[in-house]
Amino acid sequence: MSVDGNWNITMSTPMGERNATLELKTAGGALTGTQAADGNSGAIFDGTVNGNDIAWKIDITNPMPLTLSFTGSVDGDAMSGQMGIGPMGSFPFTGTRA
Repeated sequence: MSVDGNWNITMSTPMGERNATLELKTAGGALTGTQAADGNSGAIFDGTVNGNDIAWKIDITNPMPLTLSFTGSVDGDAMSGQMGIGPMGSFPFTGTRA
C-alpha cells in the first residue's frame, strides 16, 4: 500500500507526547510533503521511500530550532519508527492514516 495521503502522527519526546499531521506524496523513490504541528507547518526534505521503509527530515523552530530526522515503515494504514533529535537522541513515533 502506498504511503501517499494524510497521516496523524504522535511523537514521544522529552517534553511529552507531541502530535502532528503529515501530507505525503511519493514519486519513484522520493517522498515529499508537509508536516504541521502547533499551528506551524513546513515542507519535509531528504524524503525517501523504499518498499515499506520511509525517511524524511523537517526543520522546526518551536520549541527551539532543530532538524528532526524520521525513519520508519508503513504497514497498511499504520506507520511507526524513530525520530532523531540530533544530540538529544532518538525517540519513537507512531502514525495512522487520516
